[in-house]
Amino acid sequence: MLFATTTAAARIERAEAETAREFGLRARAQGADVLIFDIGGTAAVFGGPGQPFNKLAGLGFEGPVADDSLTALEAAYDAREAELRVEQATLADPTVAARLTSRGYHLGGYENVLGLELNAETRRTLAAERDQDRSRGVTVTRATPEETRTWITTVTDGFMHPDSFDGPPPTESFSREMIERVFDGFSATNGTSLYLARRNGEIAGGGSLRISSALAQLSGASTLPPHRRRGVQSALLRARLIDAAEQGCDLAIVTTEPASKSQQNVQRAGFALLYSRAILIRPARASAA
Repeated sequence: MLFATTTAAARIERAEAETAREFGLRARAQGADVLIFDIGGTAAVFGGPGQPFNKLAGLGFEGPVADDSLTALEAAYDAREAELRVEQATLADPTVAARLTSRGYHLGGYENVLGLELNAETRRTLAAERDQDRSRGVTVTRATPEETRTWITTVTDGFMHPDSFDGPPPTESFSREMIERVFDGFSATNGTSLYLARRNGEIAGGGSLRISSALAQLSGASTLPPHRRRGVQSALLRARLIDAAEQGCDLAIVTTEPASKSQQNVQRAGFALLYSRAILIRPARASAA
């Protein structure tokens, strides 16, 4: 049984923070005014209102966080009149969350982090299930560079028509323009591969895989509404897991909204709930300067 320790959570949160930093660096290289603030062994990233990579992840795993560092971070956000979003893992040092709430951060919601061990037995099972997907007319391939725009349009269309589920509302929502812009940037980040699923020859969905230090991060997955409940999402999941295992990954990670269809899908595929993240938010404030 896969079980999360603090060491394992630190590895996952480090990768999450690296992904946000990668987004920020790429946006900065394209001329955006991006703040990347190092703190507590990780970094806060802010690239403007509504950017999905606006976050501070991984806090509380690399030793204590000094009050003066938090004060400087908050001042940098206040200078931009920006909301500060902290994704605080439940396996991190609990005193960090207590200090944040005492400084005026409020709880905005939760995320769940699920994982699957990529061992030899898992690979054999996935390969057999992939063959079954193909027999049902569902195939998944890596998107070629020429298919990048098709991938962006496909996953955006899927995200714009989310499934309903019996759980709390998402902690964030984004416009189509913002989602497309993010996927455009994400498609070119280091270690990222894009996948397109076809059902009976028609494009039915897409997903992405990012590999960082033998850790497979699965994200950006959606299915077009006419192809839902046909095994497309499961096929996308299997294809990416097989590729990740073949590239030496020992662990795959998915982040979901609690009780969402995405969580249900990955748990059916054998993922275990490892821990949650509390979303702690410090509202935007005008700078005193």
